[in-house]
Amino acid sequence: MFICEKLFRLSAWLGCNGIPIFPTVIDYFNRLAFSCWLPGSVKAGNNLVLGYGGLGIVIHADTQLGNNVHVDQHVTIGGNCTEYGTPVIGDDVYIGAGAKILGPITIGSNVVVGANSVVVQNVENGCVVVGAPARTIKSNIKLNTYIYHLSNPDYTTNSDIFED
Repeated sequence: MFICEKLFRLSAWLGCNGIPIFPTVIDYFNRLAFSCWLPGSVKAGNNLVLGYGGLGIVIHADTQLGNNVHVDQHVTIGGNCTEYGTPVIGDDVYIGAGAKILGPITIGSNVVVGANSVVVQNVENGCVVVGAPARTIKSNIKLNTYIYHLSNPDYTTNSDIFED
């Protein structure tokens, strides 16, 4: 897990335990040091992965992220100007570089959002969506068999090197 993600978890823990000021300081440090806006109020499940240490990622404070969500660099997840609410992201979701997920929508589980896609409508479970606006190009996928580094047991990431 990269430092940006650890700082996010610390900010969330401090906020949940009623400790003032420090969560905000940590959020702004994350913003300045890693160009990542991921406030501690984001509800994130286990195994959140931020590509390239969270570089350029912006996630709205009210967003909900499920378990095993991978967010690549320069992704924006947040509200829009026309409706109240923020996205809810399911479990086992891969969000490609530069994607935008906007508005009060739900992204199902086992979903791949292609790079630079603009998602403004709900996405069903087990789909691959691409384009601007995003459209479904494949259904009934399983993320762990669709994404190479999740399906290949010999693949090693940099984060694997640092784990005990």
